[in-house]
This record gives sequence, C-alpha cells and structure tokens, in this order.
Amino acid sequence: MSDEPIPTAPEQTAPPRASSGWRIARSWMRDLLVAILVSSFIILFVYQPVKVEGSSMEPGLEDQERIFINKLVYRLENIQHGDIVVFRYPRDPRKSFIKRVIGVPGDTIRISRGHVYRNGQLVAESYVTEEFADERSYPETVVPANSYFVLGDHRSMSNDSRDFGPVQRDFIYGKAVFGYWPMDKMGLLH
Repeated sequence: MSDEPIPTAPEQTAPPRASSGWRIARSWMRDLLVAILVSSFIILFVYQPVKVEGSSMEPGLEDQERIFINKLVYRLENIQHGDIVVFRYPRDPRKSFIKRVIGVPGDTIRISRGHVYRNGQLVAESYVTEEFADERSYPETVVPANSYFVLGDHRSMSNDSRDFGPVQRDFIYGKAVFGYWPMDKMGLLH
C-alpha cells in the first residue's frame, strides 16, 4: 500500500441566498404564467361564464344567474333532447339566447294547448311548472336537417321556436352545464 493521500471531493459551498430567492421567484412566476395560459385556453375554447338575462328559463335558471357553458361539447357529441343550449338569436345574431332542446332533426313537433308532442308522444316536462305553462298551440312541424326546436321553460314568457322557428345548428355554440351564482343554486344543470 502506498502512503499517498486519497483525493477527496471539493467542499460544497452553499449558493448565495439572493440567487436562491430569485430562483424561487422565477419558479412562482413561471407557474403563475402557465396557470394563466391554461385558464385562458379553457375559458376561450372550453368553458365560458355567462349571465342569464330574462325569465324565459325559470324556474330552473333565473334572471341574472351566472352559469358556465361548455363550448367544446358539441364538437364531440350530438345535441340531445333536453339539453339547455346557448345560441345566436336567428333574427339578430348579435344577441344570444338560452333555451331547452325539444326537437332534433327529423322529429315531428306539435303543441296542443300547451302540451308538447314529439313524434306523436306527449313529452314529460317536469321542468315546466304549472304557473309557467301556457295554452298556446303550434302546428305540427318536422324539424329540418341541421336544425333544433327549442323552447323556454317559462312558456308564457319565452320567445322561442314557436316564434322564430327551429334554430340552425351553426347558431348553437354552447351547452349550459353548471350554475355558480347565486351560491344556493350552485351545481350541475339538468
């Protein structure tokens, strides 16, 4: 054996504290920027907060209630009976309306003294309360291709397909999915 000294690793010195603080601050700023970008993407392309204006969807959705709509869902799945959709008003596309889908393409819709019939069958509408029902009738009509027949839940106060006809698919841009204000109405929308 030799008496040569065994080399040792150089001593580690602690990095200066200012550099460590700057590294932490940069990490926080990076994480904040990523969170803002992801949130912006979600709000711009997936979920959008909207305010309900008017009483046409009462009692389920009230005037000034805040909800989220999903703007991506109808790129992945079809619009279904009972969906609450947000669309550009056919008579003035600068305005948006919110209504419930009653008829999809090919359905035959008829309203007799306030009772809705789809393909000859009475539609069970638990969301239309007696105080918001009306007695209006609507002649039998077949919902055209790429169009949807929509009605407000507050039938006596709703400007809907009974007035402006079926809504073209291109006008529908979101599905109402979640109410968040007022707090007592927070939850999924049905």
